[in-house]
Amino acid sequence: MVPSTPEPTEYLPRVGEVAPKPWWRRPPTIVAAAVLFVLAVLYVLDLALSSGDIPRGTTVAGVAIGGMSKSTAEQTLRDELTPRLGRPVQVRAGDREIPFVPAEAGVRVDAGATVAAAGAQPLNPWTRLMSLFRDREIAVVARADPGALTATLDELRAAVDRPVVEGGIRFDGTTPVALDPQAGQALDAARAEEVLFTGWATAERVPAPVLPRPPKTTPEGVRTALDEIARPAVAAPATVRGDGRDATLEPTQIAAALTFQPGDNGTLVPRLDRAKLGPLADQLAPTEKPGQDARMRFDNDRPAVVPAVDGRAVDWDQTLSGLLEVIRPGRHRTADARYAAVPARITTDRAGQLGITEVIGEFTTGNFAPDSGMNIRVVAEKVSGAIVLPGETFSLNGYTGPREAAQGYVEAGVIEEGVPEREVGGGISQFATTLYNAAYFAGMTDVEHKEHSYYISRYPAGRDATVFQNPDGSSVIDLKFANEFPTGVAIQTIWTPKSITVRLWGTRHVTVESVPGPRGDFVDPHTVTKPAGSTCQPARGKPGFRTSDTRIVRDLSGREISRMTRTVRYDPEPTVRCAG
Repeated sequence: MVPSTPEPTEYLPRVGEVAPKPWWRRPPTIVAAAVLFVLAVLYVLDLALSSGDIPRGTTVAGVAIGGMSKSTAEQTLRDELTPRLGRPVQVRAGDREIPFVPAEAGVRVDAGATVAAAGAQPLNPWTRLMSLFRDREIAVVARADPGALTATLDELRAAVDRPVVEGGIRFDGTTPVALDPQAGQALDAARAEEVLFTGWATAERVPAPVLPRPPKTTPEGVRTALDEIARPAVAAPATVRGDGRDATLEPTQIAAALTFQPGDNGTLVPRLDRAKLGPLADQLAPTEKPGQDARMRFDNDRPAVVPAVDGRAVDWDQTLSGLLEVIRPGRHRTADARYAAVPARITTDRAGQLGITEVIGEFTTGNFAPDSGMNIRVVAEKVSGAIVLPGETFSLNGYTGPREAAQGYVEAGVIEEGVPEREVGGGISQFATTLYNAAYFAGMTDVEHKEHSYYISRYPAGRDATVFQNPDGSSVIDLKFANEFPTGVAIQTIWTPKSITVRLWGTRHVTVESVPGPRGDFVDPHTVTKPAGSTCQPARGKPGFRTSDTRIVRDLSGREISRMTRTVRYDPEPTVRCAG
């Protein structure tokens, strides 16, 4: 048999030997346990005694509030910090110091929020132990009404902000001069506001935070552009070859048009300013071919489309880009003009799809002098066939351009301050009145028009129009109407030596009625005496008066769409006497 294993037996000390104590009864263990017990009792007592108070060692702007109750801490902060709000703080902005008085800007201490920011009693024993030996600073929380610091921030910006000056090159005649870049800076408004809110509590002087604004260019990039682009560009004349015609640019003209923009990696990128290259554009203008929008002609009182003609013009972006390349060092200084097609705004196909099929408005005036009639004929021929697209506004001055002798207009009679005078283009107001009335009855929207200052009896009272331009063609008084219908409108003019008729063709959408108002509020004419001579024409004065016109627009079923009354006052036309 296998002998069985004997059961373990309790250790029995030998005779004369003392048995060892258990670990938990040994002196070091007992001492350690006692120390831990004492520390735990102290921790619990400290936590219990300080419960609800500000954590020990807490300070705000140098004011100790640690261990205080929240209400006491709030009052202490008010008592200690409020007086500081009335003391000026110097804010350093660049090389200036700007005084800032928080109280005057409406800044106030939010004691409650400041105490709340201190937090609750920490539970970490180590943190509580360290609070016996060091302080914990909490930032003061301040408030102000919106915009209260705006004036101070604006003053800081004025002292701090400095714009970036990019490097560049200017020309003194044909001599290029380098302009080095300069860094700028700007006030960091968000941080500056924070400094103004809190900095006053801890220091007598605080810096205004500044954000640097570095330039994109570098001095090295400027010098490279000076040597490799600017100087060679103006070293000699340059030529642009157009179709059948060459254009020459002198160095002074190149210098006037050559500019530089910041590029990548501190460089300067050259460009030629087309607006300053008028001589080049003038020389190449004969090589361009103007286009022509589709128009309408009227054969036997039936409209037909005059086909559009696409134009061709200098592509200035490509042309000037090529010119920049050939004026660099070692190049032949001759570039080719590039051209691009200029499509017609109103194509032939579109003109045929605009619904221009019937007369929708017509008006006739007459009784003009022969010289005025010549001008009316010129402007009528210019306007006849014009198409006004849906949603488009027609401008008489804009369509005709300048109306001077170069365009075929002659001197004719006009009225200036009630007195007959003469000037080139006289009589055009009669065409404007005729066109206005045709547009009126066609249902066009009146955008701009002005009646004559004096009533002219051959026109309907309250339904006349005058126009006026400066000699360069810029508009002073214009006639404009808008086509707000979904179909197009074409203008037909019919001139005879005795009358001018304007018809508007399109698709009829409305009918229009004119209701003239009564005349009243009459003003007697005064007398003007002019020196006798060939230009003085005696005239009998006419009284001024006030009247009105009401336009009623209805749809084709007869339902009224709109009714608008326009009141007009005509000045009295003076009696003219020729002295002697």
